Amino acid sequence: MSSQRSPFFNVDWLTILIYLALCTIGWFNIHAAVYDEEHRSLVDLSTQYGKQFIYILSSLLIALIILLLDARFFSALAPPFYVVTMLLLILVLVIGRNVGGNQAWIPLGGGFRLQPSEFAKFTTCLLLARYLSGTNISISDPQSFFTAAGIILFPMILIILQPDAGSTLVFCSLIFVLYREGLSPYFLIFIALSITLFVLALLMNQWYLVGGVTLLTGLLVFFNLRNRKFVTNMVVGLVLSLVFIFAIKPIYYNVLKTHQRARIDEILGITTDLKGIGYNVNQSKIAIGSGQLWGKGYLQGTQTKYSFVPEQSTDFIFCTIGEEWGFAGSLVVLGLYLFLLLRVIKIAERQHMPFSRIYGYGVASIIFFHVVINIAMTIGLMPVIGIPLPFISYGGSSLWSFTILVFILLKLDSNRTGYSY
Repeated sequence: MSSQRSPFFNVDWLTILIYLALCTIGWFNIHAAVYDEEHRSLVDLSTQYGKQFIYILSSLLIALIILLLDARFFSALAPPFYVVTMLLLILVLVIGRNVGGNQAWIPLGGGFRLQPSEFAKFTTCLLLARYLSGTNISISDPQSFFTAAGIILFPMILIILQPDAGSTLVFCSLIFVLYREGLSPYFLIFIALSITLFVLALLMNQWYLVGGVTLLTGLLVFFNLRNRKFVTNMVVGLVLSLVFIFAIKPIYYNVLKTHQRARIDEILGITTDLKGIGYNVNQSKIAIGSGQLWGKGYLQGTQTKYSFVPEQSTDFIFCTIGEEWGFAGSLVVLGLYLFLLLRVIKIAERQHMPFSRIYGYGVASIIFFHVVINIAMTIGLMPVIGIPLPFISYGGSSLWSFTILVFILLKLDSNRTGYSY
């Protein structure tokens, strides 16, 4: 029997308060980003901020429904949820609407659209948690690892066909879930080294890079000659590194699209095009910098008011925060995200059931990736890949999916002392 006295018993209200604060901040900043004198009302349904108000109300209804459901519902229906979203990802490739070069939206009428890739995030987390929490499942076992990797990779393949590189990369964050469940840290080291080699291969002569990697490997082998396993691993690593180095430029110039390469080149300083591919980021940095310490004030941002930054209510919403609320306001928003992430991790760690813990780390990983990449993108530290800022960027699909993501965890947490599932 459950120990709950009501559906709201033992719910983590502090996390809900953070959620409500971020949604409210998002609503007001969307209003600031697209404000004009003809539409002053915050609930004018012909505007983005009016629609966002509807999205927030509907998200609260979704949150309420989740809290009313039985906690075992999410584990039991994880496979059907996953299958439905995969079918939607296939459907969007057939009937989807192309927006900004991505065929990622299913039109619903009345100016509303549904983005299935957003919902695939929480269904993938659910199925991954369901699988990894099963009996006799160990991530160190090759079969278990490849099955878990397949659960993550399948939606990635469907999403990259849209093609939506930003949403595809979000699923890579789930590597942290596998690491928490016992994946060797060497995988994370391998990923970090691969990214380092990729950047260095673009910035320097590849023969210098080959020489540097070979010399470093040789020195490590020389000082560890007695450790045969280490020497063998280093030799294998050197061969793989050399193959990777020589493959980087052919892949870079033949697989990546021109605009994707241009964004990376701009970030790495290989090229400078402030009137072309670098325009968004340059205007974004101007807007954020102009806010200085305390900001220009609500609805007073000149970069915002005169639409100097494209996509300012969606991918570049952080510009509005930086310009109108300054460094202080930006710090408050970052503090709320940090608090939310720490809270989610704490919730995950106090779970008695592996399913809830694994799902909790999936929630933390996805939110962390979105926040870091989105903000780094707006200040010029990462290429522009087009992912929303959780709970703040304009969009129903994004807000609904993050609401579901968080409130499923809160429901599981509220029942951590109840029955098992």
